Amino acid sequence: MGKLEVINHPLIQHKLSILRRTDTSTKAFRELVDEIAMLMGYEVLRDLPLEDVEIETPITKTVQKQLAGKKLAIVPILRAGIGMVDGLLSLVPAAKVGHIGMYRDEETLQPVEYLVKLPEDIDQRQIFVVDPMLATGGSAILAVDSLKKRGASNIKFVCLVAAPEGVKALQAAHPDVEIFTAALDGHLNEHGYIVPGLGDAGDRLFGTK
Repeated sequence: MGKLEVINHPLIQHKLSILRRTDTSTKAFRELVDEIAMLMGYEVLRDLPLEDVEIETPITKTVQKQLAGKKLAIVPILRAGIGMVDGLLSLVPAAKVGHIGMYRDEETLQPVEYLVKLPEDIDQRQIFVVDPMLATGGSAILAVDSLKKRGASNIKFVCLVAAPEGVKALQAAHPDVEIFTAALDGHLNEHGYIVPGLGDAGDRLFGTK
């Protein structure tokens, strides 16, 4: 079963509480998503490989560590995933960004893929799929399917709020994908929204209703 990590640092919990509030403005919502993604990135990127490098300090030559230059890709699920990209990029500016676009079919309520634009060497990259919400898990599963079809194998999923149903579904479909979330919420309601959740992340990020 895929590993689930809840990153519950006090700063993240505090910012997430403000994010959840109905009266948080679009501007503040956008800034908070960015900040929480960056704070989560600290843990999400914990196992990046290092290599030895010889450097010179003002005192002496010494061998120290630097990132081993493993290629990374951040892949937001459109649209809401876009809000998390800059926070992670601020930590790993050399990462490439791919995009996977999906919408929910109103009849079947299943996600439908409409756009996949990825770096050419996606199969050689460590991939972080980002989406603020892991609700039913449908979009996350389809996004990972899409990446695996193109040869990707090293994939982590990063969200702000997850429902137990979505976690179970993603773990069952892709047991090799580690899931990172800032909060594991109670359940999904009959409309597929996370409870207590934070509403529609896309609408709240971009000011659409």
